[in-house]
Amino acid sequence: MHGSSRFLLLCLALIGLGGCATAPPPPLPEPMAENTAPLPTRTVPEVSTAPVETTRPTYAGPWEDPSNPLYERTIYFDYDSAEIKPEYVTLMRTHARYLGSHTDTRVTLEGHTDERGTREYNLALADQRGESVRRFMLAEGVLPDQMATLSYGEERPVELGHNEQSWRRNRRVIIQY
Repeated sequence: MHGSSRFLLLCLALIGLGGCATAPPPPLPEPMAENTAPLPTRTVPEVSTAPVETTRPTYAGPWEDPSNPLYERTIYFDYDSAEIKPEYVTLMRTHARYLGSHTDTRVTLEGHTDERGTREYNLALADQRGESVRRFMLAEGVLPDQMATLSYGEERPVELGHNEQSWRRNRRVIIQY
């Protein structure tokens, strides 16, 4: 035999000895006895991976309850005026009484105007409206540190129309708890 033939033979011998590695066949299932039904399979309920809600909505106060008089928190004004109309006196007294008996509660009096007038004028008028409500509440016994005023002017209209109905709804002070 030539050297290359020996080498070839040696390679074939090694391949034959190594063989192919195959997994043994799986064991056959044991035969079932006659008249025996297979055991029922148990199903596992699917588990949700959604996060568990740990916080619940909290009740901030009676001003969230539509049946409570404190729910109404808007005082409307006439055009170019910061004078409180008589029909809002009872509403403001109700809030003043509540604040007087809950001295840890704070409010912001947000002043607003309609779109007419310059930005500077509207900011000043909205501030005057907030201050009018603040002075009234002080006279009713609300502590000064329970109230802050904030003037938005025409920046946050509740109605976007360009007519008297929209303007009337935008001239306001909101008592925000």
